[in-house]
Amino acid sequence: MATGILAPAPVVIVTGANGGVGYGVCQRLLVQLYQKNAPDALPQAFVPNADLKERAPAGYQGITLILACRNTKRGVMARANLVAWLDDHIATLLKACSEDDGDYIRDFRCDIQVLELDLASVTSALRFADTLRKRVPYVSHLVCNAGVASFSGMDWIACLKQFMVSPMSAITAPGFYLQHMGEISADNLGWVWQSNVFGHFILFRELEDLLRASPFDSSRVIWCSSLEASPKFYDSKDWQLKSTEHSYESTKYQIDLIATCLDQLATSVQPTSGKPVRHFVSEPGVCSTSISRALVGPVLDYLKVFAFYVGRMFGSPHHSIVPYKAAIATVHLILVPIVFLAAAAGAPVRYGAQTGRWGDERVGVSPVKEWTAHKEEGTQLIARCDALYQSFKADAETLCEFERASEQM
Repeated sequence: MATGILAPAPVVIVTGANGGVGYGVCQRLLVQLYQKNAPDALPQAFVPNADLKERAPAGYQGITLILACRNTKRGVMARANLVAWLDDHIATLLKACSEDDGDYIRDFRCDIQVLELDLASVTSALRFADTLRKRVPYVSHLVCNAGVASFSGMDWIACLKQFMVSPMSAITAPGFYLQHMGEISADNLGWVWQSNVFGHFILFRELEDLLRASPFDSSRVIWCSSLEASPKFYDSKDWQLKSTEHSYESTKYQIDLIATCLDQLATSVQPTSGKPVRHFVSEPGVCSTSISRALVGPVLDYLKVFAFYVGRMFGSPHHSIVPYKAAIATVHLILVPIVFLAAAAGAPVRYGAQTGRWGDERVGVSPVKEWTAHKEEGTQLIARCDALYQSFKADAETLCEFERASEQM
């Protein structure tokens, strides 16, 4: 049997886990947890006066990993692929490890589950939370990764101009993708806004009690943003983003504001019960996924990925390119001792996946853009989301009471 005192088993929810960066987060997290001293849990170079060789926590008893997916069929396929991949990984580890490490690996309990979650449906989010309460006693980490971008095509003239003026920015934060406007969800909300922001906000509020019940010093909500997050196109009057031509960039900036404000509240107000719930912003850098491949086609997608590697060779730290490397910031935020995050966060920051020229990944930090100018907007967004959430909750409870009364008649 493995020796030593191990930390409790984390319960981690990853939304949008069936593909892209979400799947990469699941893979990377499992690789780290099957090591007694996970490298991603070590302090990073941005932490002042930290001993970068300080040992990470000794290990965990296991993990419950919840794949929260809009399409259950794809979620089940992703789970099957993840389990098969993990079995191969474990077999490789056992061939090369010491006896003590082998005992740790064999004793590690891994429970991977799939739950349906459509973030563009309030009913689905409430049902997901209700199901989860019946399955787990606590949640240690909520990874708000899922998101949509309603791309409709490319502005080729703008594309050529950006490549001529600043080719590095063109392959890092392109400004030439066209997006649909005015898409409305079944709940009569901005569809992109509900999918990227409000659905996750509901999830956090619904699971807050489970998060506070975590056996760890604090539970963590990790909000996944983007290098393209920008206040440039954001209009606070259009906070559901029904009228903007840049809904994706605006939702990601809202995430920066909401998560930062929530964390400041968490660190300034002592919770009346349970542990504090901390909030952090991660971003995956520039990663190639099926979204852009479907938009531009296989040939242009190949050329785009080639340009990413060229950009990395010319010194760009942001081109993680593959989901496994893009997941490092999120996994670091899950595993690193909280003291190393507090030391890095003298001012509001985002934790991003970065790489060297040869693809060696690391975590970097960047400031929340125009924080001073938009701080109050973050507070207002939380208030608006809370009011909307309570309205939907009241409607759902009224409907449940009506259904119970009808059954008794």
